Amino acid sequence: MNYLKTKISLAAVMAMMAMPSFAQDAGDAVATAVPTDSVFVFNTLLFLIGGVLVFWMAAGFAMLEAGLVRSKNVTMQLTKNIALFSFAAITYYVIGYVLMYPGDGWMIDGWLGALGVAILEPVGLAAADADAYDYASTGSDYFFQLMFVATTASIVSGTVAERIKLWPFLIFVIVLTALIYPIQASWSWGAGVLDAAGFSDFAGSTIVHSVGGWAALTGAIILGPRLGKYTKEGRTVPMPGSNLALATLGTFILWLGWFGFNGGSELALGGVDSAANVSRIFANTNAAAAGGAVAALILTQLLYKKPDLTMVLNGALAGLVSITAEPLAPGLGSALLIGMIGGVIVVFAVPFLDRLKIDDVVGAIPVHLIAGIWGTLAVPLTNSDASFGAQIYGIVLVGAFTIVASLVVWVVIKATMGLRVDEETEINGLDMGELGMEAYPDFGKG
Repeated sequence: MNYLKTKISLAAVMAMMAMPSFAQDAGDAVATAVPTDSVFVFNTLLFLIGGVLVFWMAAGFAMLEAGLVRSKNVTMQLTKNIALFSFAAITYYVIGYVLMYPGDGWMIDGWLGALGVAILEPVGLAAADADAYDYASTGSDYFFQLMFVATTASIVSGTVAERIKLWPFLIFVIVLTALIYPIQASWSWGAGVLDAAGFSDFAGSTIVHSVGGWAALTGAIILGPRLGKYTKEGRTVPMPGSNLALATLGTFILWLGWFGFNGGSELALGGVDSAANVSRIFANTNAAAAGGAVAALILTQLLYKKPDLTMVLNGALAGLVSITAEPLAPGLGSALLIGMIGGVIVVFAVPFLDRLKIDDVVGAIPVHLIAGIWGTLAVPLTNSDASFGAQIYGIVLVGAFTIVASLVVWVVIKATMGLRVDEETEINGLDMGELGMEAYPDFGKG
């Protein structure tokens, strides 16, 4: 991935500017070695606005999860979401950013990046010195990328809800955001081995979403299902969420934030071509979300005789995840179809996980993992520069690494601190058992 020149990565970024565009690549927008003031300003502005939109997705995840868990666990979900974002901000500053973008400072070339803290541009940067930072400010780059790290952690939160202790979960988040996510992301966006292999993931169907999904899947397996979720006869017991209005609000917030997620990953707004690209990405992103929602709506009507709102919400999100790997190349029709397939995936994957007795409270594994794999595989269908071989290689490598790393961390935490609350706490609710406060103190238990 072509990115900003920092003191650590100046030489590497100069070399990367000559490489073809694969993921989050500014591409033709970098027309000269020394950008004009306006290009620098507009590119920086795109990063900042995109970063703010992706930050707003943190609120979306919080509302979605608060709505899909039972009322006795809502405060825990809200606490986890604000805490995981805050820890991600610290770990990405201390180690993650430089580990992800090592420049020429790889500890193991192409595989393991450098160690160090993030360094911003100096205060009062002069126009004459802007060329040392490529085509946008380092601060905007760091801010934008941080939001992707936090998104990855948010994916895990919903899957393992209603039975995990707070601090063991946050320790996993620290390792995920400091090490697991940055290491695998450096292989593509940091010009590592996957970048060299031609793997293409524009905004992170695999790099962000499947990583969160793999981490969530391993956590759900290690934790086991919630008490009473599956009967001895193999029946799945419905455990309805506390507030579908909040869940719907969360979905709309995520939908809005995704314009920054995908649009900002163009990494440029300083020219006619890049401005048109961002516009195209916005339109395709919206089409895919709509396709996923409509597909889930129609399919649940056909299968269950009544539409399922939770499936429709996750169908929209699956459409968004599906288009994230390549939101620029498709036309509107192709984007719509890619999103619709994501919506279909959710409707079939949710009951499939239940048959395996893998308890995913909010449906994050179908949305982020399975739809993320689909979206990554779909890239060569519209992008002639991508190949199925490179895409499969990237999916398998990132998946294997994330599974092994996550499994080790989950097992170690379980052996040392314990992961799961006791039965009494789970039955009465984590809000009171873990936090001593309720989200809805004036209402009965849900």
